[in-house]
Amino acid sequence: MKARTGHAHSLPVLALGLAVVLAGTALAQSSNSSLGTWKLRGAMPNLPVGDSPTSVILTYEAAGAGVKATLDVMGANGALAHLEFSGDYDGKDNPITGSGQVGNVVALTRLDANTVRLVHKRDGKVILTETAVVSSDGKTMTITNTNAQGNPVEGVAVWDRQ
Repeated sequence: MKARTGHAHSLPVLALGLAVVLAGTALAQSSNSSLGTWKLRGAMPNLPVGDSPTSVILTYEAAGAGVKATLDVMGANGALAHLEFSGDYDGKDNPITGSGQVGNVVALTRLDANTVRLVHKRDGKVILTETAVVSSDGKTMTITNTNAQGNPVEGVAVWDRQ
């Protein structure tokens, strides 16, 4: 991917990268050991080299039958993004607040004990679908994406539990 510079060009790419990050939040309830803090391993997929964050931290906690998620993306010059959402695994839309989000809502559905599907929407239209899988030992989470047409999106995010 050719690196781009400039704030206006990097925001859509940052937003896509943040969507990848959100998928991990939905797995918080797969086991008690999965609750807590996760850190992105390596670079965030789909971000130009010049815009890569220095730290991407995902914190989540149990919230009723679902999860409350908080994401903080830090760059060399300070915060790049902060966003939050809370939701159950019922397939219903939940609002996303903060900066850098891909859509304005996300719907969570549990596929099995370690796998969750997240569907990101803006104004009722699907933008991105994520599949997040926590390893059987609860130490690693892998997130893959498809676009609105169902085609794979380049890049896989791997997270390590802290």
